[in-house]
Amino acid sequence: MLTQPEAYYDQATFDRIKKVADQLETPVVVFDTATFTSQLDQLIKSFPYAKTYYAVKANPAPELLAILRDRDCNFDVASRYELDKVMEMGVGGDRISFGNTIKKSRDISYFFEKGVSLYATDSEADLRNIAKFAPGSRVFVRILTEGSQTADWPLSRKFGCHVDMALDLCIMARDLGLVPYGISFHVGSQQRDIGAWDSAIAKVKGIFERLKEEDGIKLQMLNLGGGFPANYVSRTNTLEVYAQEITRYLEEDFGDDMPKIILEPGRSLAANAGILVSEVVLVSRKNRTGLHRWVYTDIGKFGGFIETLDEAIKYPLYVEKDGECEGVIIAGPTCDSADILYEQYKYELPLSLAEGDRLYWFSTGAYTTTYSAIEFNGFPPLKTICI
Repeated sequence: MLTQPEAYYDQATFDRIKKVADQLETPVVVFDTATFTSQLDQLIKSFPYAKTYYAVKANPAPELLAILRDRDCNFDVASRYELDKVMEMGVGGDRISFGNTIKKSRDISYFFEKGVSLYATDSEADLRNIAKFAPGSRVFVRILTEGSQTADWPLSRKFGCHVDMALDLCIMARDLGLVPYGISFHVGSQQRDIGAWDSAIAKVKGIFERLKEEDGIKLQMLNLGGGFPANYVSRTNTLEVYAQEITRYLEEDFGDDMPKIILEPGRSLAANAGILVSEVVLVSRKNRTGLHRWVYTDIGKFGGFIETLDEAIKYPLYVEKDGECEGVIIAGPTCDSADILYEQYKYELPLSLAEGDRLYWFSTGAYTTTYSAIEFNGFPPLKTICI
């Protein structure tokens, strides 16, 4: 069954985006700021007690940063380049956290000079660098969490540390003259199992209690990370359901002694607001009796669709043609054999699909333009048009 726009967008929104998109050369992402603002409003309403630190890496378009700035949101920044971009929008260092646990000493110094005083960490070496180059700052320790089996794009293993290390780092932070401010985790991007937050919050509660009782350290903040869903092929619960359950977990574990709560949304705010439009370059079969056509399009893994790696993220795909359909293999335009988007998962596309037809990829406003290569095979970076 072909994807229908009304399953993902109201008619007025889709018509507005498509009208602009159809006048542009492909590939291009058309980003609807009204949808982004609506997603932001929904998040703030669902978590009224939390501070939003937008994950800039999801989509750093100035138009989005301006909306967040004007709504008094904060920013989760991963590099000095993102920092510069955010501060150029008139955002002060007091509204920024350096959320990357992997950072150079000179970058810590650069952030500190710009007035940033909130840093993530998960290792002794990094913590000592923060103490040296950002003295007196607040630090939050990122812990490892379960959930990699139920998230479409897992984020553990590389980031975070075990509970025993987290305890040691909080004590060390105090001894180094830093402020052991809180604990963070990330249950994985596009996390389908809301229960992943339950187990992570319970683990954090144990850290809070042990530090207070055994070491006299009272942590003040819990960073719940991101992981909230976008609308891809496999649907999830609504954000309201996520919020209700996560709020219940927090109340059960912390009761009246609730710490300050931080959220780091990215995908859930930006993804649904973007539609990526690509063009069919070629349709072919590998042999006379081949059961599946190959559909080559002008967007691939290196042009912004890296999250199709292992077919992890499955974007809803709409075409204007109809008629009899069959499963296809979809591949990108580059001279790299890895540039196959979907081979195991078969999108059903019309037999009449031909060179020059347009493909409308829904919910592509996050992690497409920022993953786009600079000049692989000479192709330029993926363009974004904000409306």
